[in-house]
Amino acid sequence: MNKQRGFTLIELVVVIIILGVLAAVAVPKFTDMSTDARNAATKGVAAAISSGSSLNYAAKAAGNTSAVTVNAADVCTVALLGNFVVTGTGGINLVAAAPATPTDNDFIVATTATNACNGSQTTATCSITAAKGSGNTAATATVFCAR
Repeated sequence: MNKQRGFTLIELVVVIIILGVLAAVAVPKFTDMSTDARNAATKGVAAAISSGSSLNYAAKAAGNTSAVTVNAADVCTVALLGNFVVTGTGGINLVAAAPATPTDNDFIVATTATNACNGSQTTATCSITAAKGSGNTAATATVFCAR
């Protein structure tokens, strides 16, 4: 009696067709997930800025002299926000406009005249958007006006 070994040609063709259909369904889903991932990262950056600003505000209110005084004309400037989050190699890069070749670490900080910490204003908002990719959604960061 002969024992059958291996697969028939029909079985192999069916498996290849099934793998092709799965790949055709998975590729568009992966593309959508990259935009979702960038939007989630943007929300994380905005939350980090808000949290860092809150800690800075509390330290300033408690009399810590190393806390940053936030009373510039525009609290959303990249230089000021650089005090609240990690910048540089492997960290978060806050930029005023998208660079020529953006990376996953680049986030655009929108600056407007209404974001000033002047007078009796206690908070201001900044718009954060991922620089890489298209269809990205902006997230809002709340910055406390420490004096």
